[in-house]
Amino acid sequence: MTNLHALVGSRICHDLINPLGAIGNGIELLGLTGVGAGPEFQLVEDSVANATAKLKLLRLAFGAASREQVCSRIEILSILDAVAHGGRLRYSWHVSGDVARLDARVALLAAMCVESALPMGGEIDLRKSGEHWEVQTQNDRLTLDPNLWGPLGRNACPDDLSAAQVHFGLLAPMAEEAGRKPQVSHGANWVKIAF
Repeated sequence: MTNLHALVGSRICHDLINPLGAIGNGIELLGLTGVGAGPEFQLVEDSVANATAKLKLLRLAFGAASREQVCSRIEILSILDAVAHGGRLRYSWHVSGDVARLDARVALLAAMCVESALPMGGEIDLRKSGEHWEVQTQNDRLTLDPNLWGPLGRNACPDDLSAAQVHFGLLAPMAEEAGRKPQVSHGANWVKIAF
């Protein structure tokens, strides 16, 4: 069966990435001519770079993927670094080499779930050992909403998801598509999603 929501995600990202790239190129050209000086110009430049990075992350996390597709380590590191730039979150990618796109999608969805537990920011650790993945964080200000994490622990879709929480509903089916089953564990100041 066709994964329609993944195709919708891919289409939206595809249609937006080109105009953002053109804006970024225009800003770069303005900077080379000396027109783009000052904090206002820097704000626009940073905003375009951040929007482009987030769009690339969303394309990997929500977009269509096949068993044959591979994501390069360099691409993922570049995206995670750009998304974290100037923000409250940091990502540590402890994965050597390129990875299957289906696995990268599950890892990034899991990271989004973990991110939801870090309202004040923090570090998200993503690692792979053999075929086993772990996405985790440790933070004294961890917030685990039982309405989201309870169903996730049962590989079920939580009720009444908002757009900002859609990754909680997509993790289990996207993991199943990759031939994986997420397992959630947590303590008072840590949470881990393994698959």
